[in-house]
Amino acid sequence: MAKANTAIVIVILALLQVSWATARKLGDHSGGLTLPDSRATADGRSGGTFAVMTVNGFQMGEDGGGAAACDGRFHSDDDLIVALSSGWYAGGKRCNKKIRVTSKDTGRSVQAQVVDECGHGCKNNIVDSSPAVWKKLGLRTDLGEVHVTWSDA
Repeated sequence: MAKANTAIVIVILALLQVSWATARKLGDHSGGLTLPDSRATADGRSGGTFAVMTVNGFQMGEDGGGAAACDGRFHSDDDLIVALSSGWYAGGKRCNKKIRVTSKDTGRSVQAQVVDECGHGCKNNIVDSSPAVWKKLGLRTDLGEVHVTWSDA
């Protein structure tokens, strides 16, 4: 009986070790926290990096500041575009690439192009997006901040 109990304990410890090792591999792209999400998004995908989405104006004279870092241009608020926190922006490695943003509130997803870095005054977990992204996700921009997940598209 004692041998059977010992064997069961060993199997349980081995399974826990494998689970823990797998969980350690679930890092995001910049050292932030990524956890699996058991809810599938509207397109059937699940998971992503947890973030706070804020609204930004990318047109000249709006609150976004200067021209976008990726291309040196201003962009229309009707474009599906984002600025990522410095770590996620990765020194420009994500410039002009698309990411998938999923609203935790509505479950809707949208692909948006990375055009800028959200650096000065931005926390390290921000997806700063155009009003068009908010609209596609079925969100009101007057909310100011919402919880989303994002992943490379």
